[in-house]
This record gives sequence, structure tokens and C-alpha cells, in this order.
Amino acid sequence: MANNNLMVGLEIGTSKICVVVGEGRPDGTIKILGVGQAPSRGVRKGEIVDFETAMKCVHEAVVDAEQKSDVMIRSVYVAVAGSHLQSFNNRGCITLPEDRDEIDERDVQDVKINAREVSIPAQNAFLHSLIQHYHVDGQNGVLNPIGMLGQKLEADFHIIHGVRTRIQNTIRCVKELPLDVEDVVFGGLASAQVVLTQHQKDLGALVIDMGGGTTDYILYADSAVKQSGCVALGGDHITNDISMGLRIPMARAEKLKIEEGSCTLGNCLPGEMILLKDDSGFAGKEIEREMLNTIVHLRVREGFELLKRRLDEESYLNYLGTGIFITGGCSLLSGIDHLAEEIFELPAHVAHAQTTWGVTSAVEDPQFSTAIGLVRFAQVMHTDRPSRRFGRIFGRLFSGMR
Repeated sequence: MANNNLMVGLEIGTSKICVVVGEGRPDGTIKILGVGQAPSRGVRKGEIVDFETAMKCVHEAVVDAEQKSDVMIRSVYVAVAGSHLQSFNNRGCITLPEDRDEIDERDVQDVKINAREVSIPAQNAFLHSLIQHYHVDGQNGVLNPIGMLGQKLEADFHIIHGVRTRIQNTIRCVKELPLDVEDVVFGGLASAQVVLTQHQKDLGALVIDMGGGTTDYILYADSAVKQSGCVALGGDHITNDISMGLRIPMARAEKLKIEEGSCTLGNCLPGEMILLKDDSGFAGKEIEREMLNTIVHLRVREGFELLKRRLDEESYLNYLGTGIFITGGCSLLSGIDHLAEEIFELPAHVAHAQTTWGVTSAVEDPQFSTAIGLVRFAQVMHTDRPSRRFGRIFGRLFSGMR
């Protein structure tokens, strides 16, 4: 993997492990060279609960990606998720020395450090400090203060942090293979890199990434991240409800959810049935379609309403000029966009990765948004490294692990 334009994204999800190999192009697009997958075991609600088993699954997905892309993978960008992740907005402030009035990169780094000088749980570590806006001597809306003259530099940041050991477990799982970890990235932030255009971020947008065990979310207003987090609810919960409610095996419930499930109620014929054919260990059964749809509808509604309550704690939902973009494997459920529109009272769209090409099935499949987004994140880091907009601030996570 000597080519500096080659980048690899790894998502260790609850339902699947996904590895995407991409090549950055000069025009800012990404060519997807290959996608590796493996069923996920040893992961629950986005977090590793069986280290050895999860590591084997990651290895399978990496080997699969290497074979499909004809690339030897040496390092990866890794997504992290889990309800332990938290975020908040905070302002940093520094005053320049009396003998200097030109702002330089040291000042920008110092104001970021100042913004992180807040009390977070002792077991937590900072994951991202995402710049929102700079202010120089009271002047608002400064995009890049380096080189400007001023005495007081302020900066608003969106800060994401999580339990250090849980993030370390993800890193160790990869490093044991052995692969180098270039960076760890909140999954919702990664997805937003390819699901949203810059114009949509400018106008305001909410990305909801619904996976198997978790739902990541990230809200942009005025081109900056204002809210983000992870809800421990995903597609596996819907499958479990179907299995329990209809008394069918989990595997059949998953297949039924994907092929027949809908979030929309009242659009099927009264008494309309779905025939489940007999199989080894399963005698077959008839399922009422409206009952299936009711189960799916109620669980997805619960997730959206929980998320809306979180977002309503602040007022940024009122600033979403382009609405809601739903991605992840669960976004393929029929009618999920209409249910989101009903609950959030905003336009909603099912979205997949943009500005990418290559393996068409991967580019157009919402379940790969996070892994492809990691490649895009890597591309931004490579081309925009001097500004360090995202910042590699996870160095301490590696302490004692080498």
C-alpha cells in the first residue's frame, strides 16, 4: 500500500464488518477499488464484547478486501460507535502576548486546547474537536484566523469524547492483526463526509446512520457540526421484535424484515398474508402483513422519537434547510423516509455515498456509507493537513498499548 492516494476505511459494526479500499483522485473524487465484508460476531451495540472472535471477523473482512482490490492493506482508518460517546459545544479563548499581534498556527492549537479544558468523566478521552467558528477581537465568522492581526482569539468547537478503554479495545483489535491505525473517527462524522455535500452542510442537515446495533447522528447548521451522538438502537432490535412477536427464528425474522417489512401502516389489504415456506427446523407459517408492518413501524418510531427528544434539547432542528438524510443498512426499510418526515416534521431522504465511483454496488448501497466516509475523511486529512480541521487528538489512546 505504498501509493499515498490509497486509503482504507474499516467499520466494525454489530451486524457486519466492512472494509473499503479507495483511491483519492486529484478532482476530489474517490475511486472505490474493493469492498470486503464478513459477518460480525463478538460485537454488541457497536462495541466489542468478545475480543478474539471480533478480531477473527475483522481479519476475514480485511482479507476479503485485499483479494477484491488487489491491494495489500497495511493501515486503516477505523470508525467507532457506541452509546458511551458524548458531545458538547464549547468556546476556547486566548490572548496573544503584548509583543505580538499576528495570529499563527500555535495560537490556533492553543485555543483548541483551551476549549478542551473542561471537566469530562475521568474514564473518558477526547475523540474530536471540530471547529465551528473563529472570532478575532470580536469579529465573527472568521474562517481561518492565521495571518490576521488581533489580540484576542476565540473559537467555538464541537467536542466528541467517549470511554477511553472502549475506544482502545477497537484500536487493539485492529493492531493485533497487525495493522496500523491511522485515526479513529466517530461513525456519524465519517458517513456525513460522503452523504452530504458542502452546500447541504451550509444550509443545515441532519444525518441519521441506522446500523444493526446503533444509530449514529450528526447535525450540521451553518456549515458546522452542532450536535452528534449515538443511540443504542438499530436494525437488530427490529429483527428481535419480529422474532419474538411472530414467534419465528431470528434468521427468518431478519429475512422477513428485509424482503417484506415496511414502516408504513394501512397500505395493505385487510387480512393480507405472507407465506413463510418450511425449512430445516422450521415448519413454515403464515404471517399477517399488517402485523409485521406494525412491529417494524413501532420500533423505528421509537428510535426516531428518542432521537428527536435528544435533539430538541437544543434548537438546531429549526435550522435544517435541507432536511434529514437517512443512511446505513436500516435506511433500506420501505417507508422509513416518510416516517421520519412525520416525526421530525422535516423533509427526509434515503442517502448513500456521493462523489465516489468504482464498485457501483458499494457506492449506491447506504450500508457502506460509514466505511466509504472513512476513506473520504482520510482524503481530507491528506489534502488539508495544514489546517488540521479534524485533528488527530487521539494519541493518548495508544499509551501503553504498543
